[in-house]
Amino acid sequence: MKRIEDSKGNLLVDLTGQDFSQYRLSGVDMSDAQLEGADFSFADLERSILKNADLYWAVLFRANLRGANLEGANLCGADLKSADLSDANLRNANFGRSNLGGSTKMQGTNLTGAIVEGCNFEGAEYSAATRFPSCFDPVGAGLVLVDFEEPL
Repeated sequence: MKRIEDSKGNLLVDLTGQDFSQYRLSGVDMSDAQLEGADFSFADLERSILKNADLYWAVLFRANLRGANLEGANLCGADLKSADLSDANLRNANFGRSNLGGSTKMQGTNLTGAIVEGCNFEGAEYSAATRFPSCFDPVGAGLVLVDFEEPL
């Protein structure tokens, strides 16, 4: 792993292309990390902090990102099929041509300000609590409204 610093001399982590498939990384802070092409398939990233992380072409297939903070993250080209993004913070994230199709869970996810043009949402699930960018039509994008009430 090489040392990368920002303009203020702060260490930035470069984990480009690393294999984290099936790792348990719950609650880990990887803010500003370079994770281009990294494989997080089936990884547990619940409540992890990936703020401003570069996840360009990363594989997050079936990853648990429940409650994770991905604010401002670069997710262009990322594979998020069947991932759990419930209650995740994706404000101002850039999805580009990412794939969130399949059974990706987005119940309660915050996508305000996110760049979603060109992103595949076909079949992803959302709830009434999910927040989208302004002028975004979830039904037109192929998302499925799934609201379950707890049984009495």
